[in-house]
Amino acid sequence: MDLVGWHFRRAVVTGGAGFLGSHLCEELIARGTSVICVDNLCTGTERNLAGLRSDPRFEFVAHDIARDAYHVDDVDLVVHLASPASPVDYSRMPLETLRAGSSGTQHALELAERNGARFLLASTSEVYGDPLRHPQSEDYWGNVDPVGPRAVYDEAKRYAEALTSAYGRHRGVATRIARVFNSFGPRMRPDDGRVVSTFVRQALRDEAITVHGDGNQTRSLCYVDDTVRGLLAVAAGDRPTPVNIGRPGEIPVRGLAELVRSLAGSRSPIEHVAAAAGEPRRRCPDITVAISELGWRPEVGVVEGLRRTMEWFTADAASGQRRVRAVPGGSRPPRAARS
Repeated sequence: MDLVGWHFRRAVVTGGAGFLGSHLCEELIARGTSVICVDNLCTGTERNLAGLRSDPRFEFVAHDIARDAYHVDDVDLVVHLASPASPVDYSRMPLETLRAGSSGTQHALELAERNGARFLLASTSEVYGDPLRHPQSEDYWGNVDPVGPRAVYDEAKRYAEALTSAYGRHRGVATRIARVFNSFGPRMRPDDGRVVSTFVRQALRDEAITVHGDGNQTRSLCYVDDTVRGLLAVAAGDRPTPVNIGRPGEIPVRGLAELVRSLAGSRSPIEHVAAAAGEPRRRCPDITVAISELGWRPEVGVVEGLRRTMEWFTADAASGQRRVRAVPGGSRPPRAARS
């Protein structure tokens, strides 16, 4: 989607100090939007915002929007990303995750309503659960276990979508919903439990790369720059119902482990461990709506995205004097290096 004509002047981004949120704040600033980043830092870090703190158009507010409403005037976009978003995080913070999807979403919607602002919910492909339809299109209702090990995140986001839709239908808020599939890139936490960050960390340290189950389960991976462009395309678009944002095409987890090992020039063995409880077997987006209505599609390939991610992990570890190997044949400085 060509965003040249958009008119977001001042935005609030909840969860803006996280992996995805910090990249979104950065892109909004680059496009001329003033940004208020609201984050309680339960999974995010101010380090992710280092390149923005000196910009007069950027403001950081330490606040838990799931516990208390946030009040500010004169904003025309509210983006709600605040939530633990990896199995490691929402397993140790189950109630906080549910509050982020319920009270947090309501507080963010109320902020948008008071300001007459557009509202964007960053939802997730997890609303499809362990899908029985492939690829997943937005009209698929999913296959979710409401009491399983991933339920606190899945159901929090499903409720958030329902609440967002209700505010759109009955309160007149201009609501938008993006269903984000697996994203990866610079600023992922090495210990966040996500498959890319785990494999990259292990490969760069020559540790065993641990694959859950048989490794035939698939994921669809979208580089963070593309995900951010997708979020902004949904925010600027006219569609009030959910839009999938992700990269079509599946890669088996075992194949991903082998690819990461090869790109890292690593000696890591690949070890199979017990399958993770509740892990979906397949996940792949149908992005027909995003292409046809928003003109969005991912541009960065998985191999190039992994190279950039490993370059960032290497640089970040070096700054903290942690042990990793240099990435052979690095392509270009990753996005985070510019901040």
